[in-house]
Amino acid sequence: MSEKKILDCVLLIDDDEATNFYHTIIVEEECDSVHIQSVKSAKEGLDYLLGKGDYSKCPQPGIIFLDINMPGMNGWDFLAKYDELSKNIHERAVVTILTTSMNPDDKKRAATIPAVKEFANKPLTPETFWKVVNENFA
Repeated sequence: MSEKKILDCVLLIDDDEATNFYHTIIVEEECDSVHIQSVKSAKEGLDYLLGKGDYSKCPQPGIIFLDINMPGMNGWDFLAKYDELSKNIHERAVVTILTTSMNPDDKKRAATIPAVKEFANKPLTPETFWKVVNENFA
């Protein structure tokens, strides 16, 4: 197992603004010293990771909470592009899929993607948040 990282930023990627708002509240209540960035598309999530535009001075996330069912570029498309990003990003971040999907094939597919450390149903709960933190961060 690799060395545990320090969590200082969480990236929320979900096309539903209300979901991002709720998940932001959960993270804030559980961990008040972390930067939280929410974006409404997978493309915007990639832009954030690459430091494009308004995100040029933003911290890199330790956790990425990713929805898979989004219009345009979905979560699976994001993960394919994420796989092409630099090793530094991969070493720093862990991806947790948060979804309303009840399709067992989605969970099986996620299990084949090394970057995905957790697959959970929405909404984000304190238990899911701490499971990811405790397994991956100091």
